[in-house]
Amino acid sequence: MAVAQITQPSRRSMPDRLRVLLEAIAVTAVGVVIALLFNALRPAGLELIARTPYQILVPCPEPGGPVQIVQATESWILSARTFLVDARSPQEFDLRHLPGAVNLPYDWLEPVPEDDLLELAQSIAGSGAKRVAVYGDGGRPDSGEHLGKEISGRGIKNVFFVSGGAPAVLGSEKQ
Repeated sequence: MAVAQITQPSRRSMPDRLRVLLEAIAVTAVGVVIALLFNALRPAGLELIARTPYQILVPCPEPGGPVQIVQATESWILSARTFLVDARSPQEFDLRHLPGAVNLPYDWLEPVPEDDLLELAQSIAGSGAKRVAVYGDGGRPDSGEHLGKEISGRGIKNVFFVSGGAPAVLGSEKQ
């Protein structure tokens, strides 16, 4: 004969997920109340509703210093009084570059490291050059133009940017 078990209905506590959700809501509500009270007690509290629209798109300041643009056909670019800086990648530099040029790759995200800038300044000073001509990849935007602005803004004087970059200056190089 089968015996029927009589069970008492168990008092189940609320599910764990629901309890966690309710605790999160309670903590958030307490935080909001504290923040609103703190803001109300401040001498110049923050506006909860903006009275004037916020400017979302604002132009970024252009970092750097003055750079003069020069055409690749200028004869003085290849003179001994001009210090040449190639802003392209080391791979592009290794393929072909102007004689005497140094490679200082321009990084679109990071500024030129201080050590590299100091080494460049010392090389320029030691060369006796009167001007610095920077050429890049010739793209739009041109890495050479941006590197020229950066090094000019960080203290190197008489910086020129070769318009058209490596394609223009290497194409006009005397073979």
